[in-house]
Amino acid sequence: MMEELNSLLEPGMLVRHPDAPDWGLGQVQSNINGKITVNFEHQGKVTIIGSKVMLLLQHGVE
Repeated sequence: MMEELNSLLEPGMLVRHPDAPDWGLGQVQSNINGKITVNFEHQGKVTIIGSKVMLLLQHGVE
């Protein structure tokens, strides 16, 4: 299920990491074969394995 929802993420979408709220808001850079690269405001660029972490889609800047 996680992979299916994460597969909908596209470059430019805003997300948060559920286990690392201190990373802040992240912008999806790429989503290729279940590997999602996100640039987080307080952590920098991170590659997430979509089958391990369900990123939280944000609908704008809070």
